[in-house]
Amino acid sequence: MKRIIPFLIATAFIAGCSNQESPEALKAKISKLKEQAININHQIKTLEARLAEIDSANNGGNLISVIAEKVKAEPFNHYFIASGKVELENQAAISAETNGQVKKIYVKKGQRVKKGDILIALNTSIIENSISEVKIGLELATKVYEKQKALWEQNIGTELQYLQAKNQKESLEQKLKTLNAQLDMSIVKAPFDGIVDDIYIKEGELASPGKPIAYMLNPERIKIEADISESFLNKIHVGDKIMVTFPTFPDIKIESKITRIGNFIDPKTRTIKIQVDAKNPSGKIKPNQIALLHINDYYNPKAITVPSIILKQDTKGTFLFTVAKIEDKNVAKKVYVKTGISFNDKTEIVTGLNEGDLVIVSGYNMVSNSIPVKVSMK
Repeated sequence: MKRIIPFLIATAFIAGCSNQESPEALKAKISKLKEQAININHQIKTLEARLAEIDSANNGGNLISVIAEKVKAEPFNHYFIASGKVELENQAAISAETNGQVKKIYVKKGQRVKKGDILIALNTSIIENSISEVKIGLELATKVYEKQKALWEQNIGTELQYLQAKNQKESLEQKLKTLNAQLDMSIVKAPFDGIVDDIYIKEGELASPGKPIAYMLNPERIKIEADISESFLNKIHVGDKIMVTFPTFPDIKIESKITRIGNFIDPKTRTIKIQVDAKNPSGKIKPNQIALLHINDYYNPKAITVPSIILKQDTKGTFLFTVAKIEDKNVAKKVYVKTGISFNDKTEIVTGLNEGDLVIVSGYNMVSNSIPVKVSMK
C-alpha cells in the first residue's frame, strides 16, 4: 500500500505537468490523493482485522467442512436382474383341420372375437350332399329295422335278418356322425377370447391342415420366461415376489410372483428357466418384448447401510470416516468395517458401525484421522 501513494502522486504530477498546471493546483491534488490513500489503508486494516477474528474462531482456518449422516438400522433388500422374453398366455397360429377351399372369411384383422365365434368357413357342398344321402338311407334303414324288430319279437323271421337290419341302421348312424364331424371341421372357430391379429389366406384359396390361415392372441395376460444362473437356485422359490420392468416402457412396473422353475439345467449355459405370469396393463406389452425381472435374493429387516462411495481401501482393509468428540471438538475418525452386500449404491455394514454413529458422507476425501472438522447434518 505504501507504493500506491507515490505512484498516484507521480501520475498526478505527470498529468499536471502535461497540462502545465500551477504549483498551487498540484499541491491541492497531492493533498487530496494522500487523504484517499489514508482512507484506503484504514479500510484494508479493518478487513484484515475481521478476517483474523474469523480465522481465530475457526481454529486458525484449519477446520474442514463436512456433512455427516446418523446411522440407523432399516430394511435392506438385494435384487439381481434377469432378462426375459414376453409371451402371451393365449396366442396361436390357427389352421384348418381338413382340406378345402375357403368359402367365406367372417372376421377382419384386429377384430375382437369370443371363443367359438366362426372365423373362416370352407366349401362344404360335397359333405352336405353326402349327409343328405346318408340321412335318406338312414330313414329307410330305421323303418326296416323297426319292422324287422317287431317281427323278431313275434318269433317271425330269422335272427340273421334282424341283425342285418340293426347293423345297417347303426352303420348309417355312425357314418352320419362322421360326416357331421367333417362338416364341423370345415368351420374354423376361435379357440379362445381374443383378437384376430392377422389373416394369411383369401377367399377362394385352398386351406389344409398345418398351414396357418390366421393368427389370434389375447393380450390381457402375459407370461415371461428368463434364464438364470444355476448359482441362484438355492435363493429362489416358486411364489417369491418379484418386480418386472420394461426398457421400452420405463413407467410400467408389475409386481408378480415366480410361477414355475424349470427342472433342466442347460449344460452349455449352466442356466435354468423360470416363468412369471402377470396381467398386461392396458395391453401395452407385446409378445417377444424384452422384460427385466428384479428378483429378491436377500433381505435384512434391520441392516446398517452406508453410501458405497464413501468406503475406501488400504492395506488393512475397508474403512470410512466417522465424527468423534475429542476435548469438545469434532474430529474425523478412521473406522475399519466389514461389508456385506451392495445394491443401489448402498452397502451393508456387518461390523464396525453402531446405530447412531455419525458417518461423514460429504467431504470424506478431504479428511484424515483425528483432523478437526466442522460438521453439518444431512
